[in-house]
Amino acid sequence: MTAPLSAPPPDPGDPQAQSGGAGEFGVRSVKPRFGPSALATTANIITLARLVLGVPFLVFVAAAGPSWPALGGWVVLSMSDWYDGVLARREGVTRSGAFLDPLADKVITTGGFVALAIDGVYHWAPVALIGVREVLVSVHRTLLGRRGVSVPARPLGKYKTVVQLVTVGWALLPLTSDVGWLVQGFLGLAVVLTLVSGFDLLVKGAARHAEAIREAEG
Repeated sequence: MTAPLSAPPPDPGDPQAQSGGAGEFGVRSVKPRFGPSALATTANIITLARLVLGVPFLVFVAAAGPSWPALGGWVVLSMSDWYDGVLARREGVTRSGAFLDPLADKVITTGGFVALAIDGVYHWAPVALIGVREVLVSVHRTLLGRRGVSVPARPLGKYKTVVQLVTVGWALLPLTSDVGWLVQGFLGLAVVLTLVSGFDLLVKGAARHAEAIREAEG
């Protein structure tokens, strides 16, 4: 019986060897560009740009209402939310990004609803429900974070953000902005999903807090 052939040692000059070699199915494992404590990351820069540019844009929406320029700006803001998430996963997830990205999402999405309420497209009651939910969830996460308990984003929360972005987009689209039942129907769906996802996150946070207490006592 012949002895199995052993693989030759990696060449130090081989870029694949320097990057960690090939992983499963031949896919190279790439070391993240940024560590968890990094601040000046590409994703964070895009997130901050969303915040800085988003505020004057929302003022424009509140003043001008549905229009093609407003819809175009909203699509850019929505796509930038997706893109900075892609960059964060590719270059390395950071603690600063985990704080800034949800903050930007809340400011922009909630601001979109508020701007359209100011313009008269939405009633204030459902918009207030969305705003109260976002504040309660942020306070809940902050209090748990001070006790060393982290509450990662839940799948329902991600779906909620997508539905909120689409809801505001429909209201900004000139072709559908006058179709009241469609605009208000999307708003109702967004409110329901916003409240359900908020309850889901509060329950999960309470469960993680209780688990942390049991581990500390045990």
